[in-house]
Amino acid sequence: MRVRKHWKKISPDHRESLKAVVLQALQNETEHTVRHSLSQLCAVLVKHETPDRWPALLALLNQSTKSNNPQDRQVGLLLLSKVVGSNPEPFKPHYKQLLQLFGTVLLDLNNPTALYYCILTLTAITAYTGTEEMNLMRSLIPKLLIALKHLIQADQDQASEAMEVFDELMESEVSIVVPHIAEIVRFCLEISADVSLSDSLRVKALSCIAVLIRLKSKAVLKHKLLQPILQVVFPILSAAPPPGEEDPEDEENDTEGDSENPKHFAVQVIDTMALHMPPEKLFNQLLPFTQACLSSENPYERKGGLMCMAVLAEGCADHIRTKMLSSMLQTVCRSLSDNNQVVRSAALFALGQFSEHLQPDVSKFHAELMPLLHGYLSAVNQTKIGHMTKAFYALENFLENLGPEIEPYLPTLMETMLSALNNAENLKLKELAVSAIGAIANAAKEMLVPYFPPIIESLKGFLTDTSEEMRTLQTQALDTLSVLARTVGKEVFSPLAAECVQLGLNLTDAVDDPDLRRCTYSLFSAVSDVSPDCLAPHLPPITTVMLLSLRSTEGVTVSVDFSIRSSFVLLDDDDAEGEEGDVDLDEESETEVDDRDVAGFSVENAYIDEKEDACDALGEIAFNTGVAFQPFLESSFQQVYELHDVRLVFNYLESFDQLLHISLYISPALHKLLQVVLPCFLEAVRQDRERQVVMGILESMNAVIKSCQGEALQAPGIVAEISNAIKDVLKKKTVCQDVGGDEADDDEQQAEYDAMLQEFAGEGIPVLASALPAETFYPHLNDLLPLIMSKAKPSCTEADRSFSIGTIGETLHSLVSVAGGRAVAGRLSNRLLPVLVAGVRDSDAEVRNNSVFALGALAQAAGPIVASDYPVMLSLFSNLLSKESDPRVIDNLCAALCRMIMSHIEGVPLEQVTSIFIFKEWFNTKIKICWKLTHSQAIQDCFCFFLHNTF
Repeated sequence: MRVRKHWKKISPDHRESLKAVVLQALQNETEHTVRHSLSQLCAVLVKHETPDRWPALLALLNQSTKSNNPQDRQVGLLLLSKVVGSNPEPFKPHYKQLLQLFGTVLLDLNNPTALYYCILTLTAITAYTGTEEMNLMRSLIPKLLIALKHLIQADQDQASEAMEVFDELMESEVSIVVPHIAEIVRFCLEISADVSLSDSLRVKALSCIAVLIRLKSKAVLKHKLLQPILQVVFPILSAAPPPGEEDPEDEENDTEGDSENPKHFAVQVIDTMALHMPPEKLFNQLLPFTQACLSSENPYERKGGLMCMAVLAEGCADHIRTKMLSSMLQTVCRSLSDNNQVVRSAALFALGQFSEHLQPDVSKFHAELMPLLHGYLSAVNQTKIGHMTKAFYALENFLENLGPEIEPYLPTLMETMLSALNNAENLKLKELAVSAIGAIANAAKEMLVPYFPPIIESLKGFLTDTSEEMRTLQTQALDTLSVLARTVGKEVFSPLAAECVQLGLNLTDAVDDPDLRRCTYSLFSAVSDVSPDCLAPHLPPITTVMLLSLRSTEGVTVSVDFSIRSSFVLLDDDDAEGEEGDVDLDEESETEVDDRDVAGFSVENAYIDEKEDACDALGEIAFNTGVAFQPFLESSFQQVYELHDVRLVFNYLESFDQLLHISLYISPALHKLLQVVLPCFLEAVRQDRERQVVMGILESMNAVIKSCQGEALQAPGIVAEISNAIKDVLKKKTVCQDVGGDEADDDEQQAEYDAMLQEFAGEGIPVLASALPAETFYPHLNDLLPLIMSKAKPSCTEADRSFSIGTIGETLHSLVSVAGGRAVAGRLSNRLLPVLVAGVRDSDAEVRNNSVFALGALAQAAGPIVASDYPVMLSLFSNLLSKESDPRVIDNLCAALCRMIMSHIEGVPLEQVTSIFIFKEWFNTKIKICWKLTHSQAIQDCFCFFLHNTF
């Protein structure tokens, strides 16, 4: 600690003397704990003295690690692991030599301590290796696997830590492990299946399998590893706990479960498969295991089958919705009546997952599910709060998306919830009821008005009690109050607006809690929507507290490198700095953390959520209060810019929505923000490893461009960069997309999330087309269209065909309203028309619907240029109308005819078109339905124009 703090004050002679003394002591010492501390001291010295400025250290390392004496080798490798682990980069010139050394050490199977320190050093340098070390790294994998097997036999704790080398290898350069993926998976399966090993070790093995599936699912399938993985994973996820114990998620005091639980990670493996594998390939091999579990006499096997079904819902949503939803729901409903509570709990979790990820289809079963859910909730033992929590989770997720269909269930639901608010003694049960009322409000909206007075009366007591034990209930009550403000209607909620603003201000002053502040920001933004005039006088204190949240470093901790400090005995009071470890940046102390000791920074989730909600609220308040917010715009732009956080900035920009393209608010600060932020986002699209993150960035970027239009695209080259990023996603060239290496690319078989990622990218094409002059965007559009059109082939999935033609239609629609759009649409017509004509004849209604819309958009955008194609289009529509039953397709057909008439009336034989409509039975019986179905006032106006001209 003295060296770390006062190195610059030590004279050069004393520095050299200290370095010599430490190395000499290390060679003479026989006690392991002292050697360990001396090695740590060397690591501190290396942070100040680079390896090349300490040749004696390099000489000692070279001599000891190659010694014939096993003890000397252990000491050398211990020292190597500490000095390299604390500061890997300066050793980069020696990496090749080190890797050659590791190749030898990993064969020393009778010296497990040497193996352990060797693998720790390899882990430390992995992230810093380059292409020149790649082949050497790759050649170590077989030796590494054998060494780990021996280390497991000697010391499971050390082996568990050593297995982190795979995390580094896969996250830093996955291509190193791909040639050995089959061996690694089998090694991990062997560990995972061995119940005699520690949970920590088995969790590491299962986690490694999940990461490999996430990064290289195609390689896993190619090597036929799916079946072996399932054969190991299913017995783990369906295993009964030890006698007298319960699984963590079934315990009444369960919070977030046990992170070191193999069963939890086995479920994660299935979840990862669902997210990253083609559903058809996955289900073919997965279903036999699931069905065997569900039909078992063993309740934990039945639970395992339900947990498997639950985690499939997110990644395989389309497959389940279209092919399996009814049967899976029947299974879940039967399981809700199971005689074993662990099975019923798993069924509730599965139903909650279905309700969250399989909308809107799952809501169609409300007549069967709602009585079942409510009856279950009424019958369950209210003292079992853990089980009640699962029941409310399922109910909330189902209610949230029910919409107007909630009406017949509303009286019974509200009676249950109000009874819980007024009569339940358990605060957690009250919290669950308050949260459920928010979900009910989202579905019922104005239908909840009759219940509004008793709800508010119950909430008031929770909102004003600032005691610690009431905190979570108070936070939930604030959240639900915000939902009520947005749903029950302005007339109903406006009388409470002023009181709500004052409540929020009082709470932010009185209570220091990030979750509570987050909910007050949400309340302020909700009030700004209901009654902006009421909020305007309080904008100075409201914006001040939100900007303070954005600036705050509360919850940010510095992680100090424990490999250096954790074993030191504290010295005298002057040098002792309190406990080692995390240092809170908000603490007022004289603690100084040397940058070289910082392993990283972490931010508690609650504080991240607070900043996100502050960004959201600032944007919405600015939009709703308009000119009143003008004095605070520049400071809020500047503060968000200084966050240097991709996600938070996007939250902020998205929240402005229509506000951003109002010239009053396009300020230099916003220009600066956009010019810095957009390139960062594009880099994240290419380099981030998580598809959900990339999807979120693409979605938000589209929203920002849609709002800001050309203002967002002023920087030189930015349009080309955005177009190239879209192209990279469509060609599967980004880091988060598993391109399969040497595996053949199979466009027909891909995970649903991979298809979703491409859809988010494709949505950017019409957004750009609407924001730029057509001639400016045409070269980029010309490059992107072939990638979109390739997904319209008959061999592609229905989802891909729908996406392809939908994107073409939206792009043509964007060209209608931009300068030069007609000429560009005319140039594209010959390429697009055959694709759209084929789409009209497609067997899928969604594809037909999009194709008809796209033909209408083409006619409107190109005008007389495509007049020669009108006979083909009219004949196509006539044939379609004679057999089409889907009302959406008929609606778009009417709209397309209207667009054709308005764009080039001479090209439409009105008498023939009139006869088609007059003598069709649907016209007489369904014209009112068609009127209601038309998507916009503009289309309704076109319909009127059509009727006027034809009659």
